[in-house]
Amino acid sequence: MAVQLKPKTRRALERRLQLRIELAWIQPVIWRQIVVPESIALPKLHQVIQVTMGWQDGHLHAFDIAGETYGVPVPDFDFDDTMQSEHQVRLGTALGRARSFRYTYDFGDDWAHLIKVEKRLEPNPEPAPCALCIAGANACPPDDVGGEPGYVNFVAAMADPQHPDHEEMHGWYGRAFDPAYFDLDAVNRKLKKIKL
Repeated sequence: MAVQLKPKTRRALERRLQLRIELAWIQPVIWRQIVVPESIALPKLHQVIQVTMGWQDGHLHAFDIAGETYGVPVPDFDFDDTMQSEHQVRLGTALGRARSFRYTYDFGDDWAHLIKVEKRLEPNPEPAPCALCIAGANACPPDDVGGEPGYVNFVAAMADPQHPDHEEMHGWYGRAFDPAYFDLDAVNRKLKKIKL
């Protein structure tokens, strides 16, 4: 007779993926290393990336995985005829044999996240958080900063009181900015609130 596993037991025994997320075009590299269930739905992965990186989730996004584009289709956007709904798509299914994919946030600022599958982990018999950040470095740019060139100017202006944009940027951001700041514990506290 087959034994029915309880939902929590099934979740604990799922294969997991260790992913490295890098924000393209920025030096020093802004990166995070996370572990998620292989069966995570793309809308939940979007939430995990937002929290892990430090974005505010105020813009559209898209996943480019194995030659397909997934997201939340919006009428009147140029690519909507090729974008598939991410609603019920699972990461492991979308990946197939692919070892990397791309996540884009904010089509105006065009923040490209290069995501690599570093490891396919065996199921963990011990209950564990469904999403976990295990490492990372450097602060996320603020939303609406103007993409890579805007961020470069923002960092320079915030660091130099003599910079012609210092007062404007400080007033816009509202506080000091440390581009090297990353708080792993704070990220994991927020990730615990995401129900997968």
